[in-house]
Amino acid sequence: MSVAPISGKWDARYIGPVPHDISYYSKCMLGGVLACGITHAGITPLDVVKCNMQVDPGKYKGLGQGFKTVIAEEGSKGLWKGFGPTFVGYSLQGMFKYGLYEVFKDFYMNLAGEEASEKYKPAIWLAGSASAEVFADIALCPLEMTKVKIQTSPSGTFPVGFGAALAQMRATKVETRFPFGSLVPLWSRQIPYTMAKFFFFEKIVSLFYTHVFTEPKSSYSKGTQLGVTFASGYLAGVVCAIVSHPADSLVSLLGKAENKGKGVGQIASEVGIAKLATKGLGTRVLMIGTLTGFQWWIYDSFKAAMGMGTTGGK
Repeated sequence: MSVAPISGKWDARYIGPVPHDISYYSKCMLGGVLACGITHAGITPLDVVKCNMQVDPGKYKGLGQGFKTVIAEEGSKGLWKGFGPTFVGYSLQGMFKYGLYEVFKDFYMNLAGEEASEKYKPAIWLAGSASAEVFADIALCPLEMTKVKIQTSPSGTFPVGFGAALAQMRATKVETRFPFGSLVPLWSRQIPYTMAKFFFFEKIVSLFYTHVFTEPKSSYSKGTQLGVTFASGYLAGVVCAIVSHPADSLVSLLGKAENKGKGVGQIASEVGIAKLATKGLGTRVLMIGTLTGFQWWIYDSFKAAMGMGTTGGK
């Protein structure tokens, strides 16, 4: 059941079960904080190994061997390096990614009008998610740079504590290009990732409700709807991982000591596109598929608990 605007004119903000007002967008932002902060921080050990496989493939040859190497050299606590900046950085990113996606999606739909927004729905998903990610990455970048530096620096060469690491990044900002030195490669990784994440999620949800669950979406239980959310998120995450992996490798390599002062193009040329696209990809597919599935599940669970309905579908 949709809520009509007072003016009677078609408005994308009023076509869902509840009006998309400031309260709605604020709740979406909080849902994004919960979805991204918790999930990214929870898989810090996988991220530590994945980043080290990207920057030192000779030493970290695979996921299992990578875990053993980190534990042997730094103990189990070494697997949780970068937890602080990961949690804070991705909480901020999630806030803008999910919250602003809702804002931009409604904005672009209203620009297009009722007929065109239905006809060009995939383009609106892409434009909305890309626009939101531009701002999300500005918030994430300083924390992401700090996280990567903590995770890829040899033991004892860089502070592990969150506050000390930030202070060191500021003190060496000429060398590290902190706080926004990685923003362009971050955009090149995250914007395609987020466009794929939202586009394929919305598309897969739509396919589920068109071909599998063919009754009106509102007739299914919240459990069924959230099951569709998780499955759609997981499948979308696999695509995301493949699309964004070369740029993710570059972000990790920028934090490597021997690449200090080198540009993105030079690093890409030296490493080669094949290695950028494949080294650590299996680990990242596992990580991002699971991550994206749970992010959408947490986000939609929060929305459902707030009486806002789940994302996507009719």
